[in-house]
Amino acid sequence: MTPTMDIHDADSIRDLIETFMTESPENRLGATHPEPVFDKPLVGFSNGMDSLYEEYVRHIGDFYLTPLEIFQKGCPGQNTISGEDLTVISWILPSTTATRSEQAASTRRPSERWCRTRHFGEKCNDALRRHLVTRLEKAGIPAVAPMLSEFWSRSDLGPYAPCSNWSERHAAYAAGLGTFGLCDGLITPVGKAMRAGSVVAKLTVAPSQRPFTDHHAYCLFFSHGNCGKCIDRCPVQALSREGHDKWRCMKYTHGMKAYMRRKYGFETSACGLCQVEVPCMAHIPDPKEGD
Repeated sequence: MTPTMDIHDADSIRDLIETFMTESPENRLGATHPEPVFDKPLVGFSNGMDSLYEEYVRHIGDFYLTPLEIFQKGCPGQNTISGEDLTVISWILPSTTATRSEQAASTRRPSERWCRTRHFGEKCNDALRRHLVTRLEKAGIPAVAPMLSEFWSRSDLGPYAPCSNWSERHAAYAAGLGTFGLCDGLITPVGKAMRAGSVVAKLTVAPSQRPFTDHHAYCLFFSHGNCGKCIDRCPVQALSREGHDKWRCMKYTHGMKAYMRRKYGFETSACGLCQVEVPCMAHIPDPKEGD
């Protein structure tokens, strides 16, 4: 890949991420489908001492890790720093128009492009995580990718179970990249059909602006009392006006593994029908779109 510039600020990190996604052979839907998995990424930043991270712990459970805990676990010997010394680098990888269109035509099972995006796209996301950590460390900046760490784990405890001890979507919310919808997906300026990632680094970058105060600000169901179109998109009634039945959803998505193995030759958990053919599929929706 093309050599990148010195890493020292938001612009250089954003350029590093964008360059990787443009040039990496990992950003493909597989050997038989050489088209890109993702369009141009969005990148945002939050400070490791942001009060939101402690709020996540209070709401989700004591098992949820703060950026400082993530960093200290991933970089032993760095115990003298504080959360203020850390930046959480977050990104959004939007699905392509072709993937969204194909998925929007599906009503029962995820489309092939969507399945490939979930499988090969998350491999690409992992490659981006590793690449960013490597480049930061070469620049003398210790960094940890929470999702690739040995201490990342899922939990069946707490009011939001099943959940995990680090959430890419919650980090992206802290970085001002989007707010949550009725289906728990993150609605971003490039829509809800996306993947998210993050790295915690010993680096001082000014936090991105959060252009919202409500964690449901972009969801028309909560903000304007209309829409709810994602409810009808769910093939197993895991969505309702009361919210998201995560256990029913997970049972269905995990059940897709055998289907994908038979049909496409690989397996992963996927559905995502509620993320397309809805007003928030590709942008922050206008209130009129929920009517």
